[in-house]
Amino acid sequence: MLTTRIPSLENGDRMNRFEFEKRYAQMSENKKVELINGVVYMAAALRYKGHGFPHSLIIGWLATYIAQTPGVELADNTTVRLDIDNEPQPDALLRIKSELGGQSRINDDDYIEGAPELIVEISGSTVSYDLHDKLNVYRRHGVKEYIVWRVYDQEIDWFYLEQGEYQKFVPDNLGLIESREFPGLVLSVNALLGENLAEVLAELGKSLKSENHQNFVEKLHQKNQYLSET
Repeated sequence: MLTTRIPSLENGDRMNRFEFEKRYAQMSENKKVELINGVVYMAAALRYKGHGFPHSLIIGWLATYIAQTPGVELADNTTVRLDIDNEPQPDALLRIKSELGGQSRINDDDYIEGAPELIVEISGSTVSYDLHDKLNVYRRHGVKEYIVWRVYDQEIDWFYLEQGEYQKFVPDNLGLIESREFPGLVLSVNALLGENLAEVLAELGKSLKSENHQNFVEKLHQKNQYLSET
């Protein structure tokens, strides 16, 4: 009896999400592969300074935030099902739990469905699809904030969604940006570009003591308490 061989995934292949997941399940290697606008994108070998190290700094920053913000979750390199043609695997994301009002959910297959509130990508430069095709996919699906660290350009772009379009945050006179969706999530842009995690976390620590952050934590707590009582 003949068996049908499932073709391997190749960079540039065109397909829908169902075919993409079927082929991905057959891969012997666990590597980053994304489906953006129906096109398969396969990551090249990841360099230390160009991706691995900056990625670790982002995770450290976000992990510190969620440690002090119950109800907000962090995921690293996790598949996100957006629609039939788009299944990205962001470098990092923050989401509010769906039961607390978040706009994404964890489905029965343990995938994220819907747009997380914040996505981060570590990118090479402005020529990357992170700032073109992927940016437009995230915008259309309502990712409320999107951070792209252009490592080789020494730039960090932090976008927020307003009336269906991405606008770019401008750091204040201290070089800080604070999230609109996650009060207290403050980034010292120059410190991160300088790979000074201690300073990044010091500025974040100040903000985590702010009234703005405490009000956000209390709001999430009240929602969680209401759920536990109903």
